[in-house]
Amino acid sequence: MTTVGEALITLLEAHGVDTVFGIPGVHTVELYRGLARSKIRHVTPRHEQGAGFMADGYARASGRPGVAFVITGPGLTNTITAMGQARADSVPMLVISGVNATDTLGKGLGFLHELPDQRGMMEKVALFSERVTEAKELPGALARAFAVFSSSRPGPVHIEIPTDVMVKPAGGLAPVLSNTAPPAPAASVVAEAARLIRAARRPLILAGGGAKQADAALTRFAEVLGAPVVETANARGLLHGHPLCVPASPSLKAVRALMADADLVIAAGTEFGPTDYDGYADGGFVLPPNLIRIDIGADQIARRPVTVAIQADCAEALNALLAELGPTHVAAQDGAARAAAAREAALAELRPEYVAQMRAVEVIRDALPGAIIVGDSTQPIYAANLYYDHDRPAGWFNAATGFGALGYGPPAAIGAALAVPEAPVVCLTGDGGFQFTLPELGAALDAAAPVIFVVWNNRGYREIETSMLDVGVEPVGVSPAPPDFCKLAEAYGMEAERLAGVGGLAEALKRARAVGKPRVIEITID
Repeated sequence: MTTVGEALITLLEAHGVDTVFGIPGVHTVELYRGLARSKIRHVTPRHEQGAGFMADGYARASGRPGVAFVITGPGLTNTITAMGQARADSVPMLVISGVNATDTLGKGLGFLHELPDQRGMMEKVALFSERVTEAKELPGALARAFAVFSSSRPGPVHIEIPTDVMVKPAGGLAPVLSNTAPPAPAASVVAEAARLIRAARRPLILAGGGAKQADAALTRFAEVLGAPVVETANARGLLHGHPLCVPASPSLKAVRALMADADLVIAAGTEFGPTDYDGYADGGFVLPPNLIRIDIGADQIARRPVTVAIQADCAEALNALLAELGPTHVAAQDGAARAAAAREAALAELRPEYVAQMRAVEVIRDALPGAIIVGDSTQPIYAANLYYDHDRPAGWFNAATGFGALGYGPPAAIGAALAVPEAPVVCLTGDGGFQFTLPELGAALDAAAPVIFVVWNNRGYREIETSMLDVGVEPVGVSPAPPDFCKLAEAYGMEAERLAGVGGLAEALKRARAVGKPRVIEITID
């Protein structure tokens, strides 16, 4: 007899899932019944938050949904932080959990892992939460999740299966495969946007994380318009080294000046979030008055005033605009000069210590071309989010914007390494953030994920300490003592080395990459 738990695995395979991250428990044993016989790889983190962050990193690196299996109650609540990060950054994540037996739900009888209303809780953070009560409901629930991932602004979806439903017969269930695509750009709207573009003399493009799969279309569009391209943190890696690329934060005065000088702004896949556009909370960001906005989500477009709104996938919208403009469109002649001036002014605006930290990130990029760099909330990540040009689309992401969860980097890097095994993967984390998810070193070893963990050890939460000092608050609680990271790595059977400053970092990275195994490089900062 095929059970619901076994059918779940078969259906996930049909949807293209090849990896799940999770920790089994007594409430999910039946979900694992068919896993060993399947082609799906199971990766065991050391904490369910790690499962969620691994699924997030897998999704960002691969462009495919990340999947997590977690138990009822504490397993699911441990995953909420990772789901919040995925919601903030539009990352496709499917979290499948157990829940107590159907006839006990909501009665407060004190069963193991019981919550008053588990699904009601999840509805607050997930795009939607669904309970499967009969075997026949399972294919539809999965189809609805994957339809969201492929056709609209993605994020976390939760499906829960009661323990008594997991064991029900489920023979003959056929997958309902979603062919749902994003809405096609409306011809009338594209024509109106093209009219504005033809009239513009100083066009500017803002690219966000929603454009990171549209590198070729965005590059061609920028060249046809002669428009500088300002990139938020989640868009870095697009147009690498291109004369029109401005890999600098819209929170910087130089970038705001470039935006204010433009007579037309085309925003592609950016939500205008304050952590990107008003990072210093000075209220200096002003929404462009002449704005074409491209976004896959109607709800996102509706949140801010816009001149023309194109609801579509970024690449499709940009290609539609190129077709409408035709081969005779005359590009602005000063786009590269405007971009170069903005880059120079933005870099000059950074404090010397930020420039030094950003240069350290450049060392990683140049030592390991084509690497995926996954960041935690640590000083060089903050600095590079202000200004840094990565060399690979979708190869730079971190949790220092949006939701801002500490401890994100190590598990997310493991997910990325498993998603794109041919690429070098570097986790850049601080000594404070690393201690949130330090045990995931063991998960990296178990999964043979060759992540290079670079630990920026400045002995505390230095970025928070700086923030306190900047506003006249005597620092308190910002100096947690770090362990000896090299000895901890060695305790896991992992090679490690310590550097005094960033000198020798390039050679250490190359040595670590040559080994092809997880490795720790600790950088001590005075």
